[in-house]
Amino acid sequence: MGFFELFVLAVGLSMDAFAVSICKGLTLKRADVKSMAKCGLWFGGFQAIMPLIGFLLGSLFASAIESVDHWVAFALLAFIGANMLKDAFSKEECECCSEKNADFSVKTMFTMAVATSIDAMAIGISLAMAGGVNIWLAILLIGVVTCLFSSGGVKIGSVFGARFEKKAQVAGGVILVLLGVKILLEHLGILSI
Repeated sequence: MGFFELFVLAVGLSMDAFAVSICKGLTLKRADVKSMAKCGLWFGGFQAIMPLIGFLLGSLFASAIESVDHWVAFALLAFIGANMLKDAFSKEECECCSEKNADFSVKTMFTMAVATSIDAMAIGISLAMAGGVNIWLAILLIGVVTCLFSSGGVKIGSVFGARFEKKAQVAGGVILVLLGVKILLEHLGILSI
């Protein structure tokens, strides 16, 4: 995976955190730099750590499943993307929006950061299966992009409301599914980029 693909992956992965950050922004009358930085650092930090953990785990098992690794990468990306799409089209609001909870405590932010970054660990496993990935560049891009999107999400939520939350989830889901299809098609020899 090259820089562009990793950047697109980072954008796709950041959409869950972006949507939650919009929800956090909805709870504020005015988004201040401190609140924006808290969301950005919590979400960006966890989104960077989890793919590394997944990559290390995936690397342990890569040789055992080498013949089907592209199918594993495709299945994980497609599953995560499909779940993001399903969540975007469900009628339920996210918990942070429905409760109008303006809590930025360590406990709350830790819980939300872990919840939004579990899929990033699965992506790390996919990256190990895909092979030829600079994991350090990947985690740097994922962390920085998520930090920026999450910080901006707080501001967007405080200014514009929930208008962008579902669109962010849809965009993230589509990006992840398409990246999974690309990995599969490349390994099957149908697509060569």
